Amino acid sequence: MNIRLPAEWEKQKSIMVVFPTTHKDWQHSLKEIQKTYVAFINTIREFQKCIVICDDKTVLNQFFNSFTNIEIYEIKTDDTWIRDFGAIDFFENGQLKSYNFIFNAWGDKFSSNLDNSFNKSFDNTNLIDIDFILEGGSIESNGNGSLLTTSKCIFNQNRNRTNSQEEITDKIKKLFDLKELIILKNGALEGDDTDSHIDTLARFINKETIVYAKCYDKNDTHFAELNKMEKELEKTKFKLVPLPLPNPKLFNKKRLPATYLNFIFINDAIIVPTYNDTNDDLVIKIFEQHIKNRVIKTVDASILIREHGSLHCSSINKFA
Repeated sequence: MNIRLPAEWEKQKSIMVVFPTTHKDWQHSLKEIQKTYVAFINTIREFQKCIVICDDKTVLNQFFNSFTNIEIYEIKTDDTWIRDFGAIDFFENGQLKSYNFIFNAWGDKFSSNLDNSFNKSFDNTNLIDIDFILEGGSIESNGNGSLLTTSKCIFNQNRNRTNSQEEITDKIKKLFDLKELIILKNGALEGDDTDSHIDTLARFINKETIVYAKCYDKNDTHFAELNKMEKELEKTKFKLVPLPLPNPKLFNKKRLPATYLNFIFINDAIIVPTYNDTNDDLVIKIFEQHIKNRVIKTVDASILIREHGSLHCSSINKFA
């Protein structure tokens, strides 16, 4: 059996998002977040199809004059962070299939019944149920048998508490037929509900290169933790490119887990989150230096981060 978890820069069929309407967590900024999603969807559909999940599809009529490259499904969800409850595509002997993991809202922090049942509501084709809790944002593949993740997430007792660390490691290696599983012990951001998802900390941009969150301010509470993570990454075989953190972002007097690592790949482009920050332009230049074959696009994620997520968290790649 030959299983491969694709890298996100590979050819895609579509990107899926959940458009916020009646979701309780967005009621404090509903108009603003809907504008953000419209900008995000419009950017995606310049390059490929965007599948939009919405609990009331008539709402979308007020935001789009045309639905070119948009496909709409009316399904209720608890939340909008589809990266973590959406089915994870992989290839088995060259055939596209999807894993349907259990989703418990990052350790039973929130309601998750609708999100956990979403994949079967959407499409059962080649869907394989896995009796194991795993979120899409917690893993990062280079498409060549190497996987990045964090111990704070996958070994957290709020997920698969009946399994030992060895059993969890073996399960992930076997499910994705990995050559290498890199489990970072360090790395965390204030305000992160996910228990250190890798997609806020370190990502592949090609088979040989990892970009990662770096804190340059020794007075920042993130400095020590991210410095330790950097030392771990330096022990790997991969080329490393640091991305500075945005300056601290607050909402309701609490710091948000803003990071530039929550970018997404789409066909022929990459979409980078920005935060009206002095580091936005610097990060765009870093991406331009290291990603030559794609258009660099941006979407202002200043509202998205209010609910502790960004572009990657709010979307999931579906492969061709």
